[in-house]
Amino acid sequence: MASMTGSIRRILGLTAAQRGRTSFGASAQHDSERFRNAKPRPVEGFGKTLSIAWNVLFNKPDGTVPAGALPVQTLTRAELDAAPDRSLYRLGHSTLLLKLRGQFWLTDPVFAERASPFRNLGPKRFHAPPIALADLPPLRGVILSHDHYDHLDRETVLALAASTGVFLTPLGVGDRLIEWGIHAAKVRQFDWWQGTEVDGISFTATPAQHFSGRSLFDGNSTLWASWVIVDDGLRVFFSGDTGYFDGFRTIGERLGPFNVTMIETGAYDAQWPYVHMQPDETVQAHIDLQGHWLVPVHNGTFDLAMHRWQEPFERVLGLTIARGVPLATPRIGERLDLAAPHRGERWWREVAETVAQPKAARRWFACRNTAQANPES
Repeated sequence: MASMTGSIRRILGLTAAQRGRTSFGASAQHDSERFRNAKPRPVEGFGKTLSIAWNVLFNKPDGTVPAGALPVQTLTRAELDAAPDRSLYRLGHSTLLLKLRGQFWLTDPVFAERASPFRNLGPKRFHAPPIALADLPPLRGVILSHDHYDHLDRETVLALAASTGVFLTPLGVGDRLIEWGIHAAKVRQFDWWQGTEVDGISFTATPAQHFSGRSLFDGNSTLWASWVIVDDGLRVFFSGDTGYFDGFRTIGERLGPFNVTMIETGAYDAQWPYVHMQPDETVQAHIDLQGHWLVPVHNGTFDLAMHRWQEPFERVLGLTIARGVPLATPRIGERLDLAAPHRGERWWREVAETVAQPKAARRWFACRNTAQANPES
């Protein structure tokens, strides 16, 4: 029994989470017990939390899952090896593969079938990754925004560990990786506005408005962050998960302007406005950041909200046209040139019309973990 309990603790990273309660007192984001947003969001009562949980589990509207197959462009190792520098590939959700200076970087790696701690419960992928995990080239590094299951999959990072040079994480997330067995020498952890340089490329962890946790017992024991990547004249922003806040303007003033911003546009809802952005907020965040091309991410792979699965694409498309913002919507697996992006096709319109979904409790422990819906308390 003790062995089983220890195994469960390691899988959930609870020892690292417990250490995170007390080990980061020097961080301005830590209140001596847990991490917090720069501007704490309003406390939500138990009644609202219960209402959100009920709606997500039993009142899902039709159309949140596509009825037909998504048009995924498959990738091979040979294609990636031959790709020019400054190539970007969306592999699904917020998993992005970048090629910089002849080496590969991967954000928020999730190759699992479900964004969940369980094999048979939780949000299931709409599509397979465009390349198998085993076929990926060696990675110079993995960049993590936070520890939710739809952004950090334990089996994926463990499979990548041997072929990855470095893991860049917000405070506390790296401790989870170390507890899972990744060598501590490969792990570098950062507070907001801290960063490092790797082979001439600059990486800076920047603020976000979100929360963290992988179980009922470890809420906000690790930090969440967005990331700024600078390769000489190329500046790229990756949002991770975040609500809209005035930090975008500060990031733009301090580290912008950006050639490309990759910002979340999906899993939003009026019931949780402080941790995910509506599409109009995504566009405003891009403008605040002083971005040029916008690439919407955090969509098209998992059913994590109440909106139709293709709605984020349609809404952000209309908003960017109205505001004169260049929008790139590559297919999953399609190459995008970060130095000269293309607009992409409206590929989501090729998918068969959605059908009614059974009302079932399918979404456990994903980013909208309703048991953690009150992380500031």
